[in-house]
Amino acid sequence: MKRIRKIPTEREMIEQLRMGRISLPPLSFRLLKGGPQAGGNLRFDALVEASWGESIARFAVECKALSTPKAFQDGLNLLKTSPLPKGCLPLLFVPFLSERQLQELEREKISGIDLCGNGVVVVPEMFAVFRSGEKNRFTSSAPIKNIYRKNSSMVGRVFLLRSGYETVQDVCAEINRRNLLVKRWDKKAMSLSTVSKALKTLQEDLIISREDTIRLFQPDKLLQKLSENYAPPNIKGRIRLKVPEGIGTIEDLLRKESQALGLPLAAAGISSVGRYAVMQRGDLLSVYCPRLDILLERLSGSQSDRFPNLELIETEDETVFFDGRQEENFWWASPVQVYLELMAGDKRDQETAEQVKSYIINNF
Repeated sequence: MKRIRKIPTEREMIEQLRMGRISLPPLSFRLLKGGPQAGGNLRFDALVEASWGESIARFAVECKALSTPKAFQDGLNLLKTSPLPKGCLPLLFVPFLSERQLQELEREKISGIDLCGNGVVVVPEMFAVFRSGEKNRFTSSAPIKNIYRKNSSMVGRVFLLRSGYETVQDVCAEINRRNLLVKRWDKKAMSLSTVSKALKTLQEDLIISREDTIRLFQPDKLLQKLSENYAPPNIKGRIRLKVPEGIGTIEDLLRKESQALGLPLAAAGISSVGRYAVMQRGDLLSVYCPRLDILLERLSGSQSDRFPNLELIETEDETVFFDGRQEENFWWASPVQVYLELMAGDKRDQETAEQVKSYIINNF
């Protein structure tokens, strides 16, 4: 099958059928009619003929130029509910079909083919072909490469704090309000266009719905996506100290210095677990800080001690500060950040992450 270098339009996909460039060995396809008048039915994009030797079957084609979960589901729903032209079976045609999507088509008794060489075509009492494993030749059409990683992930995360918003402006305002590095440091606020692009992908992935309001539709799937795509913060420096606690706690000391310097601080997710789950942790408090040098000038402590009680981690990654939870003026990591750090850890950490997940689902 000829490689197509760019994501095609639906018209270009139909043209591939017309030119005989789509096949699913041992099947071959021939376009009978293309365009909105296919078969005299305005609902379908084309009529095709699939043949295997002398065995021939006709299909009414629903063509989608996107391979997103939403596009797939929309196409599948149309084929399930629309009356078919006489003598035709339903067939979905998209740029790429995953193994999971092929299995779903097979369960629904609907055929499907893509531009990459994958497909499932079943004609009862005639033939059945199932092919998978060919890689996706088409890059995502999403405006942002990965909305579940780094700063873009804050758009998804904000729906785990509040399930619904009236407008895109409301979503954007809530993200910037929850971002400590925007409120207390020199980071630029997230733009409305960035939020809008991320929302489009969340909708295509069937994670949010955008009808009367913008609402979270699948919180479990959102957490899964965030976890699968999580990238640890970019760390510029890390120092461990033994700090004498004196009269107050380390948190008290850090709170005072943070206020005096105008320096945002937030406990790491691993050090914030106890706020949302039951898990034994040592005495070491790990804290994210955008500038270590100005904080170290005011802290007394030994870097040579074998039993440090404070770890300072220099990073300006906004996600680790996002939605920090304030307790007596000290900031702890958000439950989502805790969950993601635990899921990136060992088996014990991942088991504890399930407790945090329950906290998130029950409290958003």
